[in-house]
Order: sequence, then C-alpha cells, then structure tokens
Amino acid sequence: MNLSDKTLNYLKSITAQIISNAGSGHTGASLGISSMMLALFRDHYNFDVSDTDFLNRDRIVLSAGHACPVYYTLLSFFGFDVSLQDLKNLRQLGSNTPGHPEYKVTDGIEVSTGPLGQGVGNAVGMAIAQAIMAERFNSVGFPIIDNYTYCICGDGDLMEGVAQEAISLAGTLCLNKLILMYDANEVSMDGSLHLSNRENTAKKFRAMGWNVIKCNKGNDVAACSRAIARAKKSDKPTLIIFKTTIGIGTDKEGTSAIHGVALTPDELKAFNKRLSVTENFFIPNDVRDYCMASSRRGKLNHEKWNQNLAVYATSNPELYRQFTTFFDRKKIDIEKLSRSSYKWEGLSGRKANGVALNEIAQKLLQIVGGTADVMNSTYAYIKEGGNFNTGNRRGRNIHFGVREHAMGAICNGIALYEDFLPFCSTFLSFANYMLPSIRLAAMMKLPVMYFFTHDSLFVGQDGPSHQPIEQLAQLRSIIGLNVFRPCDANELVAGYQTILSNNVPTAFILSRQDMSIVDGSFKDALQGGYVIRPAKKTAEVVLYATGSEVRLALDVADELAKKYDVSVVSMPCIEIFENQSTIYKNKVLQQDAKLRVAIEASNDQIWHKYIGDDGLHICINAYQGSGDGALVYSKAGFNCKEILRQINKKLTQLK
Repeated sequence: MNLSDKTLNYLKSITAQIISNAGSGHTGASLGISSMMLALFRDHYNFDVSDTDFLNRDRIVLSAGHACPVYYTLLSFFGFDVSLQDLKNLRQLGSNTPGHPEYKVTDGIEVSTGPLGQGVGNAVGMAIAQAIMAERFNSVGFPIIDNYTYCICGDGDLMEGVAQEAISLAGTLCLNKLILMYDANEVSMDGSLHLSNRENTAKKFRAMGWNVIKCNKGNDVAACSRAIARAKKSDKPTLIIFKTTIGIGTDKEGTSAIHGVALTPDELKAFNKRLSVTENFFIPNDVRDYCMASSRRGKLNHEKWNQNLAVYATSNPELYRQFTTFFDRKKIDIEKLSRSSYKWEGLSGRKANGVALNEIAQKLLQIVGGTADVMNSTYAYIKEGGNFNTGNRRGRNIHFGVREHAMGAICNGIALYEDFLPFCSTFLSFANYMLPSIRLAAMMKLPVMYFFTHDSLFVGQDGPSHQPIEQLAQLRSIIGLNVFRPCDANELVAGYQTILSNNVPTAFILSRQDMSIVDGSFKDALQGGYVIRPAKKTAEVVLYATGSEVRLALDVADELAKKYDVSVVSMPCIEIFENQSTIYKNKVLQQDAKLRVAIEASNDQIWHKYIGDDGLHICINAYQGSGDGALVYSKAGFNCKEILRQINKKLTQLK
C-alpha cells in the first residue's frame, strides 16, 4: 500500500470513528468526499498553519457543511490547531468541532455553513472580492493577490435556489479563480437523486458560462488531483463533477441509509478491517509526515509571498501604499455629515441614504455592493464607483440581478474575504428572500449593510404583495442584527456610525416617500432610542414611534398638548436601545405615564414590551388595498385625527 492510499484510509477511519464516538453525524458525505478533499489539501490548497489569516491564502468553503467531520480530520492531519482530542469532542457542547462548521470557532474554517446552498453564494462573494483586490493591486510580475476559492458542494446544495442564483451570476462575471467541487453521489437523504432531480448538470453549468470538468473516479485521490489542476488553468469559473460513492467502504455504501447515521461498533470494526486500520484515534508518523509536507510547502509559499511583497513595495511604492491602507478605517466625522450643507429637507429616506452612502464611500474604498435590479428605486449606488464586470474588476457597484437570496450570501462572502464593507439593497417586502443569509451574517458578526426601501404602506399602488407589514418584526427577531429605521438624516447617519464602530450587520429601513426633518439627534440616536420631544414636567402620555411615524407622533403630540403633558420618543434601533443601562431606558420610556402609545406602520408586537397591558398599539393588522400611498396609509389609521380619537378613547377608559 502506497503512502497516499494509507493516508486516505486513516482519514476515512478516523472520520468514521469520531462520528461514531459522537453518536451522530453524517458518515455518508464525509467518506464520499474524502478523496477529493485529500487531493485538495495535499496537492493544491495554499495555506499557512502558522498564520491562518494570511491574505493570499486559498479559501475553502464547505457548502455541504454536514460533511465537516472529514474537514476537521484533515485540519488535524495537516497541522491546524485541531487536536485528536478535539476530534473526539465532535458535536459536543463547547468543543471547537461543532456539528456544522462555525466561523471563528475552528482553526482553518473560513465561514459558517450548514444551510445548503449558502456556501456556494459565500464562495462567489469571496471570488468577487479576490478579483477586486487583484485588479487594484497586482502589477506586471507581481501577482500579489492570486488565490483560489474552492467550494465543496453536494446534490442538495445545487438544488437550492440560492446556489443557482449565485452560480448564474458567477458565470456572467467570469470568476475564473472560483472552483466548485461537486460531490455527485446521486443520493439525497430521502433516496435516489432521481426522485427529485434528473437535470443535466454539466449542460446547465456550461449554459451559465462555466467550464465543466468530469472526474469519473471521484474516490481516487490521483484522479481528483489531476481534475483540480486542470480547473486552475481555466479562464472561467469551473465546476468539477466528481462521481463519488456515498459512505464508500461501509456496508451501506451508495444508499441513503448511510447519509446521516453513525456506524455501530460492529460496523466500524468491519469498516476499519477493510481499510487495514487497527488503531483507534491514531495518526501514524508516516501519514503525519506525508501531510505536513504540504504544510511546509504552504509556509514556504507564504515566505516567498512576503519576499515578493517587499520587492513590490520598492518597485511600486504608490501602489504598495494604497495596498497597505486599503482596509484602514479612516476616522470620518459622521456627525458633520448629518449637519452638512446637503439639503436633507424633503428628501425621502432612500434618497438621503444615497447621499450619505456616496459621501462615506468616497472615504472608505472597501465599501462595495449593489442591488437586486432596483438601483433606480433604492438609490444604493456609488456614483463614481463604476460597475463590476468582466471588463472592469475595479467597479464598486455589483449588478446582482433579481437574485435577492444570492445577493445576501454573496455579500457575506465579500465581507469574509478581508474586511470589506459590502452593501445590498432591495424593497423591504423582499427582505424575506434574504433572511437565511442575514441570519448567518448575524451569527458571524459580518459588517454587511442592508438598505431596504419602500418601508411602509406608502408603497401605494403596488398593493398588498409589496406592503412590508411583517418584515420589521422578522428582521428584529434575528439575534445580532441591528435594525435602523431613521426618522431623518441625523438618525440615518447614526446608523452608519454604529456599523463603522461595531462591525455588526445592520438593516437600514428607508422610506420611499419624502420625509421632513424632525430635528432628531445624531448623538442620542446612537443610544437606539431617546426623547425627541420632552414633556414640560412629567409626561401623562408618551408616544413611541420610528421612521415616518415620528413626524406623525409629533403632530399628534401638538394636539394632545392642549390638554395633557406629552412626551415623544424616537426609537430608531430597538436592538441598540436594549443594550443601554436600566437607568437610561427607564428615563426614555417614562413608564409612570398614564398612557403609553406605540405608533408604527408594521405588525411588530415587540411594542407591547414598552406600552404595557394598558397601552395603545397603533399598528397594521391586515393587508391593505392598492391605491395612492398617502391614502392607503391614512385609511389604515395612520392619520392624526384617527390616532387622537383612539388615544382619547383609551384615556377615557383609564379614568
């Protein structure tokens, strides 16, 4: 038995052992992709275990995240900070080998994956970021940025819409540094793939502008390595179709029965016997040395890169200066922007954001992004940035097309590549398409900016299908996502300040309709909620509102003030407000008031936390009709007269 075969056998054995030790996991895919993964690690993957953040490293995205046991085992074999004890702790609470890959939990893991298809979108984003960096900073003789992005996916990944959207865009953009390694075992959890999918994958990918390579010996390391080598020479993104056998070597190989189960002790014993492995949780020295040769090669490549960079700095001093400062977060006087000479009065939220985005993007070149084919409606466009395409890799505006789901996943990949600040934009009612990607961005704490416009019933004649009634509640329910619904430009730019300071994903909820300046406070908005109009003494009635409804609340307060002492609270970001001290929150909420009223054009029930059992919630409880936006808004009860009627009625009941 040669050393390559021996290494593969021990890789399979230990992978099966750690799954059986955990009592659960996905033995099928983990064994099925072992040959292609070993070929990648041993012969092609450029990495440095002593500096896993090395900028020009190759990126590996395991979109088929359930196959992580073999990934963890490879990381251990090749010298990453994953010990045999860590492998034994697979899927245990608090371990660094969780049931699916988690970003910043396991050494060598580039991205959190598990929801199928998401990783494909992440890989496309990484390839876009790589192309931008390469175009900006590479010069003749100095390929400073030339890394590859490898994405491992399975049949399930390619059935997901998010993957198909991303694949289509990758072909359009001709991302030649992207290699998709497809584990084509033709088995899904419920049985044969043919039960749900009979399409010709190769023809489909070629039609979308991809290079396609078939490797019929997907369980042969040498054949897999040759296929990867061919893919690296392509001028297009490449799909490698590896014909593999799920659960290879087990009694259930080739069937769905091995998909998500651990081998029993007897099955594991028989499996190891076929592999000629007699030890448990043991890596022989020759196997370790065989793998570490690649680790030494990676470290040497990194050292050569550093040497080349030093020569590059001397030969291209200005380019080197730009390179080293590209990701610097310059100090920007955001508050000055809010009070700048721009005439914010009368601008809609989306137009005001277009002004703010361009002002900030001039100073921070790492801001890139685009829209889901609604640029002319959301105004999320860097005017001097150019369009990213096959002829202009410097472009900062990405035309995602009508691909909201992939847009979110791609922006995650861009953020993951190296400190980019990506943005994406569509109508608020279409945020639903992006929720899985937004959720993962929140888990990974990625600084992605989401510009959701057409934020209320003012969407008007497009009707109920475009009315964003539930979306605020949905977005606010995502742990780790800041949701900013500004009432004016002061609160808008406060939202920018929070993402630049804290690196957390932020959804900006922006109006289509024009908004008047309500003299909000930039500094107070940084607290998430504040008193925008204080009571004269002690508030008898407190009105809480966000966005467009803040102006409405102020108008209502003007009328109520003729009889009651009234206070108005603007709550641009509930998530940030909740992180303030109890003393501050009590001061803002004024819970001793006789009546607390929440006014927001949504159905979010979070307001009951603030208004109490006796409070009044002015909200939307039914889809509205199609018509003039202002009329629809008013008919739904969002007008001064109707709100006053409800408040006076409630006050009468409370006497």
